[in-house]
Amino acid sequence: MFAEQIARAQEMMDSFYLQQQKTVEMNTAKVLDAMRKNHVSEQHLKSSTGYGYNDMGRDTLEMVWADVFRAEAALMRQQIISGTHAISLALAGNLLPGDELLVVGKPYDTLYKVIGYPQIKPGSLREIGITYREIDFDFFSPDYHKVCAEIRPETKMLYIQRSKGYHWRPALTIEQIATIIKTVRAQYPDIIIFVDNCYGEFVEEKEPIEVGANLIAGSLIKNPGAGLTPCGGYIAGDRELVERAAYRLNMPGVGFDAGPSLMDHRLYYQGLFLAPMIVGESLCGAVYAASLWQALGYDVLPKPQDKRSDIVQIIRLKDPQLLLAFCQEIQHYGPVDSFVTPEPWAMPGYSDEIVMAAGSFIQGSSIELSADAPMKEPYYIYLQAGLNRYHAKIALNAMLENMVAQGLLIKAIL
Repeated sequence: MFAEQIARAQEMMDSFYLQQQKTVEMNTAKVLDAMRKNHVSEQHLKSSTGYGYNDMGRDTLEMVWADVFRAEAALMRQQIISGTHAISLALAGNLLPGDELLVVGKPYDTLYKVIGYPQIKPGSLREIGITYREIDFDFFSPDYHKVCAEIRPETKMLYIQRSKGYHWRPALTIEQIATIIKTVRAQYPDIIIFVDNCYGEFVEEKEPIEVGANLIAGSLIKNPGAGLTPCGGYIAGDRELVERAAYRLNMPGVGFDAGPSLMDHRLYYQGLFLAPMIVGESLCGAVYAASLWQALGYDVLPKPQDKRSDIVQIIRLKDPQLLLAFCQEIQHYGPVDSFVTPEPWAMPGYSDEIVMAAGSFIQGSSIELSADAPMKEPYYIYLQAGLNRYHAKIALNAMLENMVAQGLLIKAIL
């Protein structure tokens, strides 16, 4: 029934795969060079206990991360539970009462409670006197000088949201991030520029620090964990800024020096090593999904031929029943918990009910085949296309047949 659409999607994915190989190879070389430079050995793969003093595996891994991301220092810890937690540490460690946090666009939904916006929450930034503003930034037609015009004397940190979050907008490319940074630095050389790097690692040949960012943060159960890393998050950038975040995670005076690695480090090293290849596979699956659903008459972002700077694919479904069915089909074609049926729920940190599908080996791992969405109009679905393109293709093709059987795609076919 969908032979023509599937053939076109396969063609688009194959073409993208050939284009992406240079990026995968360059990023693999970057990781390999960092591991060789830091003399990673079998002894670094072991765990630690107690205070975690003299944890050679942890300390060496953080040096590897710093080299991969071209940073002065990196904090990579099992105790960081998510990308939001990593970002929270980076912000809270480097902002003081009276400082202003200025955001390009809108941050990811879970950050609003960290900031204390629109209501001040206990432990939030605004509770301790840190102010917050958003720049109404047009991501489709960027005005870079508008960013400079919004900076005030009290603006301590400029926060750049690289990925799209739960918004219909393209991810910022490294080239665009570089332009923002260059434009801002010309007038405000001392401002801290922070980039939320979640979903963006290894998609392009450079990372934000390489184009002038002071600080980045992200999750290890997204791109850089390759579906192997069981938990954790990272912060990387200028040594002083990363150290302040480490003080926030642990305590002043301890910082980098403590924190046991209760799980051995093998999956952390191995996940990082495989991450560039896995990200390439995920992007192939995203292109396949974009082509398939565009052919069915739905709006997609990015479009199949667009440049990508994160792994997230948006499809505008406009129908709550279709959105729910999409998530349920993704869940039913996962290798784990395929028999489970996702339903919307009040997920901690979100203002709307969220439906989330992830039949994954790691709970909440959004580098594995997964889909999630807030249950609100116009019912965008946010797809991460998984660890390999074949899994994405199998699931997406089966989804169409099942949705037709349920009477959900009749309009698209007609």
